[in-house]
Amino acid sequence: MNIENAYRKALNFAKNHYENFPVVSFLIPYDLRKDIAIIYWFARTADNLADEGELSENERLRKLENFESRLSDLLKGKHVDDFDFALSETIKNRKLSIEHFYNLLKAFKQDVVKKRYHSFEEVLSYCKNSANPVGRLILELYDIRDQKAFEYSDLVCTALQLTNFYQDTKIDFDKGRNYFPQDEMEKFGVTEIMFLNKGNSPNLINHVKFNIERARKLFSYGKKLLNFLDGRLKLEIKWTILSGEAILDKIEKNNFDVLIERPKLNKMDFGRLLIKSLF
Repeated sequence: MNIENAYRKALNFAKNHYENFPVVSFLIPYDLRKDIAIIYWFARTADNLADEGELSENERLRKLENFESRLSDLLKGKHVDDFDFALSETIKNRKLSIEHFYNLLKAFKQDVVKKRYHSFEEVLSYCKNSANPVGRLILELYDIRDQKAFEYSDLVCTALQLTNFYQDTKIDFDKGRNYFPQDEMEKFGVTEIMFLNKGNSPNLINHVKFNIERARKLFSYGKKLLNFLDGRLKLEIKWTILSGEAILDKIEKNNFDVLIERPKLNKMDFGRLLIKSLF
């Protein structure tokens, strides 16, 4: 097994995928970059399997089950390829909690079969598996295992996941998914026909505004995580939070229209936010 080659490929993989925050930035200590990259490879690969082409739901679930079996095997020392070997080494050497990886897979399998969410509580339950494990893994990589830090990290990660939902509203809807709670849509007089028509009606504006403001509050509460961090990790997380908030700002400046233009950050945005995070 060529573990260094696997880590190198994972680093290139992470660097070549757009996210709302830099996945492997210069702020991350050199010896941790490969570990973060291989975790990203795992999560992104599973995400791609959940959304793979024109495959049926059963076929995508089968691929995810096979990927989960690979995870179980690599934890026992059985490796399909170099990526499996690298991930097993990262999990072992960094003493990472295995349940975070299984929870991520649970969320991806849920994405295949669950297209609507009745309440915000259901959305939060999804975020508990789809986003929060990533933040906890990052903290564990830095050997931060404080329960309160985990809880504040969950708030930040949930806010980031919600931000991504609002950013990708049109993309998700075209895939048959809608992460806006159905009971809240009814409360605001929003129907899915409005999503199909791509018209920014007053009802839809108010509904999106409500969701944006709630995500902002989660970011605000979650910032207490910074009290548990120091050095470059603190700057990295601050930068990440600011990046998420910047996406919400772009949605607001676009009159809360999430159906026409997908807001995203460019290099200038990232640079500006990095400078802002320094102060």
